[in-house]
Amino acid sequence: MFSCTAGDPTETASGGCLCHRPEIHALTRRIGAGPSRRSFVAGAAATIGALGLAKGARAQGMQPPRAVLFINARLFDGSPILRDGVHLLVEGSTIKALAAGTPATPEGAQVIDCGGRVLMPGLIDAHWHAIFAALPIPVLMAADVGYIHLAAAAEAERTLMRGFTTVRDLGGPAFALKQSIDEGLLPGPRIFPSGAMITAAGGHGDLRPVSDLPAGAGQPRASEQTGGAITANSPAEVRMRVREQLMQGASQLKIVAGGGVSSPRSPLDATTFSEAEMRAAVEAAADWGTYATAHAYAPETVQRALAAGVACIEHGHLMDETTARMIADKGVWLSIQPFLGAEDSVPLTGPGFFKLQQVIAGTDKAYNLAKTHGIKTAFGSDMLFSPALTRRQGTMLTHLTRWYTPAQLLKMATATNGELMALSTRRNPYPGKLGVLEAGALADLLLVDGNPLDDASLIANPDKNFLVIMKDGKIYKNTLT
Repeated sequence: MFSCTAGDPTETASGGCLCHRPEIHALTRRIGAGPSRRSFVAGAAATIGALGLAKGARAQGMQPPRAVLFINARLFDGSPILRDGVHLLVEGSTIKALAAGTPATPEGAQVIDCGGRVLMPGLIDAHWHAIFAALPIPVLMAADVGYIHLAAAAEAERTLMRGFTTVRDLGGPAFALKQSIDEGLLPGPRIFPSGAMITAAGGHGDLRPVSDLPAGAGQPRASEQTGGAITANSPAEVRMRVREQLMQGASQLKIVAGGGVSSPRSPLDATTFSEAEMRAAVEAAADWGTYATAHAYAPETVQRALAAGVACIEHGHLMDETTARMIADKGVWLSIQPFLGAEDSVPLTGPGFFKLQQVIAGTDKAYNLAKTHGIKTAFGSDMLFSPALTRRQGTMLTHLTRWYTPAQLLKMATATNGELMALSTRRNPYPGKLGVLEAGALADLLLVDGNPLDDASLIANPDKNFLVIMKDGKIYKNTLT
């Protein structure tokens, strides 16, 4: 959900779709202008490293890899009962061994005595926007493009330090940021990028101001060059735009099937793509060995997306019993966000306020329907345009205690979300198993001071409670030494 106001351009927004606003239209023009995003971010990150500005996580995480042996741990493996007295050996980027007791220490290995604390997989956020997460709209509108990218890099480090070792990016020019993180130029989570979200004319994500209407045939659209959103109005256009994201490295595709909370020209109940248009996206993604996910709230919109063959629904807060049953019967994923009140979004006025209230009011019913029908449900926070609210990423996860036990919500944000990441199959940028601690899995893990199965609120205070953060076999935080 991109939640925003249609009126006051100075308001800071988060937790909802702001992509329709004229400010974002202008902003994405600026981000796409000048030096290429990929070359700029890579160069900027290298400069940060040379100046020694990326401290903390970078200082520990960018050291040459060495074997790490965790001993005396209590292991969370997705079940409601912790495994006591466990040791875990990491070699390179993967978990080499996992067993009870204390083994002989491999030569040269770093030993971390967990002291009976809980070792768990790194957290995964299935709905994130890495480029637009941290800066408020007024800053984004006024700042130099270089600053915007540097701020995104800084937020990537903070995301990792909150314990989120993987994110699925659902819209934005994040390809260069991902490349920089993967190449070790800066610290941050693994990123599964969608690239530009694909929308219809007049739909949620159409960035054009009314002054740009009507669009002439073949008339270039500025948004097509920015990486934020792209407008397509036929199956052929949709197929082309999907392929453009795939050639840039998209691991999955996002199509905007319906309206958004505060989009002044796309009502929440509107369905903005035809079934044929959505099916074109699904087929083009499948040709590349991956899937399409659809932004959709209203039952009719969700049902049309299901008929088109999408593999995942983003949001779905307004779904009814029939729609929930259809999602479950088709084995489609639901990536939904636990928006419970005003503190999870920006204050809204006018129609946007009432539509946001609809979404908040529908949250409880949607989660209960998901549980009743056994829908494969993923956790995502979808926080945008606010450095204060991005700090609540873990708090959003703890909201799930309304419907799930701590063990269930932690499994959702680890192993279950890891299964959703694997849906990218041949376009998966990180081959290997995510979200679990087992031999052969990718070594992304957290050491927690306290038992999150007894107190899920520990996740909301990562600075205090996450003593060790490891991603890809590298230690980015260790307060035990």
